[in-house]
Amino acid sequence: RLPGENLMRYVIAMAAAIVVALAAMLLVSMPLANMAVERYTFDSPDEVADLHTAVFMMSNLAALLIGWVIGWFLGGRMLRTQE
Repeated sequence: RLPGENLMRYVIAMAAAIVVALAAMLLVSMPLANMAVERYTFDSPDEVADLHTAVFMMSNLAALLIGWVIGWFLGGRMLRTQE
């Protein structure tokens, strides 16, 4: 293998991570955060905002990692088919 051969795999993984994270941010994270906040009662609006933000950010992070894994495997398959 050449030194820069895995570089394309990283690029594909980053692109897939961005696409999946963007889709999750637009379609999944906000409803999930709203659903989590609606399940509890709070004493302060700050607690509502903290939980909403935490759920929103964690779901985006999970989507980013899932997208990276998907892209990593797709990039690996593409490299194997070129050999």
